[in-house]
Amino acid sequence: MLTHGAGLLTCLRDDYDWIPFPAHWDLPGGGAEPGETPVECALRELDEEFGLRLPEGRLAGRAFPSVLDPGRLSWLFRGTITAAEIAAIRFGDEGQEWRMMPVAEFVAHPRAVPHFRDRVRLVLVGAGCGI
Repeated sequence: MLTHGAGLLTCLRDDYDWIPFPAHWDLPGGGAEPGETPVECALRELDEEFGLRLPEGRLAGRAFPSVLDPGRLSWLFRGTITAAEIAAIRFGDEGQEWRMMPVAEFVAHPRAVPHFRDRVRLVLVGAGCGI
């Protein structure tokens, strides 16, 4: 979950019926590779999906119960990005498009991934961002 002001980095998932939440607005991320820590996974996914290379210290995370894999944990990391980093984004080959979506729009969007919509609301309100 990367923000810049009131904007949230989002991507529109591919529209394939075999993936979870096809054609929904999503956050950067994905599954960990063997031996990878949660933060290493988040940083690798940011690089693969958006061409962003951030240092580990720029992200703070917390665990939630996994929606797609019951009994496991899923991590949500939060950080901020600069206007220059946004301008340098190079969208990867997953997803249809990306955009900096207003946080308030994401948490109300009918085609946002439901559990991320709820978690963004929880984390940003909990951090005093006041959506």
